[in-house]
Amino acid sequence: MKQTMRLDKLLANTGYGSRSEIKVMVKRGAIIINDRPVKDSGMQVNPWTDVITVDGETVRYREFIYVMLNKPQGVVSATEDTRDRTVIDLLDDEYKHFQPFPVGRLDKDTEGLLLLTNDGKLAHNLLSPRKHIPKTYFAEVEGAVTEEDGKQFQQGVQLDDGYVTMPAQLTILQSGHPDQGIVSKIELTIMEGKFHQVKRMFQAVGKRVVFLKRISMGPLLLDEHLLPGEYRELTEAELQELRQANG
Repeated sequence: MKQTMRLDKLLANTGYGSRSEIKVMVKRGAIIINDRPVKDSGMQVNPWTDVITVDGETVRYREFIYVMLNKPQGVVSATEDTRDRTVIDLLDDEYKHFQPFPVGRLDKDTEGLLLLTNDGKLAHNLLSPRKHIPKTYFAEVEGAVTEEDGKQFQQGVQLDDGYVTMPAQLTILQSGHPDQGIVSKIELTIMEGKFHQVKRMFQAVGKRVVFLKRISMGPLLLDEHLLPGEYRELTEAELQELRQANG
């Protein structure tokens, strides 16, 4: 862990303003370090041991943030987009200045668990194909999903581009009755994340997904108290479980 960094960079990274704004704060004596007024905004400080205050408020330094979002429909999994609202747009400014990004993506019309962080190493490990991090989805499917579908998914199904999926675990929560307009409700756990994979897997067995929600990623479970569009930071226990799962 790097022990020291420039004061203006630290304060900019924690949302206190631009470097030029921080220079102005220094000039008016608003920034105190270890009970002494700061004279140089470019001075080196230790964010872990130095006590830094801005206008009497103690600065809480963090290098990384980890946010669990219940992604709503109609929002894209990107840091910026010229047409659509992004998952980053849902965050308060206190998180945006960390420049977080979504770990993986959910389709625009898909809801559910999405992790937002600025920890590139953790994100890389979670997304690495070699790690085979399980992801579980709840889906509503037109048509009667059967145990035979489950057997095919367990063996791997061939998608429209010829790719054969890794074995997946299907749990049928409610059998559909197409003649009565009743959809099937299922949970599906996959070990990879191909484009539109869950939808394409059901297409491969002649059925159509009409609602999709991710409910877990590795050991991380979507908080059932989060409504679509709501988020919270991960607990320390959740973060440790994620790190352990990634070795």
